Amino acid sequence: MTGGDVHTLSGAYALDALSDTERASFAGHVDDCPTCALEVAELRAAAARLADQAWAVPPPALRTRVLAEIANTRQEQPRPRARGGWTRSHRRYRQLLTAAAVVVLAAGAAAGTYAVQEHRVGQQRAATLDARAQNESVTAILSAPDATVRSGPIDAGGRVTVVASASRDGAVVTLAADHAPAGDHVYQLWLTGPGAAVPAGVLPVGATVVTRVVSGTGTAHGIAVTIEPAAGSRTPTLPLVASVRI
Repeated sequence: MTGGDVHTLSGAYALDALSDTERASFAGHVDDCPTCALEVAELRAAAARLADQAWAVPPPALRTRVLAEIANTRQEQPRPRARGGWTRSHRRYRQLLTAAAVVVLAAGAAAGTYAVQEHRVGQQRAATLDARAQNESVTAILSAPDATVRSGPIDAGGRVTVVASASRDGAVVTLAADHAPAGDHVYQLWLTGPGAAVPAGVLPVGATVVTRVVSGTGTAHGIAVTIEPAAGSRTPTLPLVASVRI
């Protein structure tokens, strides 16, 4: 394992998929590499959140147990040949073929499971990075020197609060409604201005408390809220249920 290769083992280390020697070596590397330490922590957190009945890492001793089972499994006795007979080399060759077939099947199943798990961890890591990016945007807008705070009521009960920053060309919108829209309808945000309203995000079905970062607010006059079908709309469905000037 070279110095360049060791950085690629963070995923396998987080999933306990390394040999004892590799694990010990990488553990020492993590102590001196903040980048790998952060990546391992993120992957372990993601794996913990994804844990369910279908989430099972192939045991490290899988190959050993498979070979042990082969050794304890009675092999089919060869039938005597018309001339001569089966030699010890023939029997050994057949046993090796059987062992190879079982190991290949087991390895294939383990590889398939590992690939699915890697995909899930990748998805979760992408979601974590997205959440981190949004948190950074929220912090940047809230801490901007020109940030302004305004709020307005929601017709059915609740409130919309908007923190906008012209220098950041964005706003943090927090919607806290007393009730979710009925059926499969949702709240949708809009940027309002001198022209047509611009869609600014569809909230999840059933959501009543949500914080969203809305970009491109530099030329907008306000933030509006409507009730729309779950897929969202291209134009607002009137009447507006909330409107806040920025």
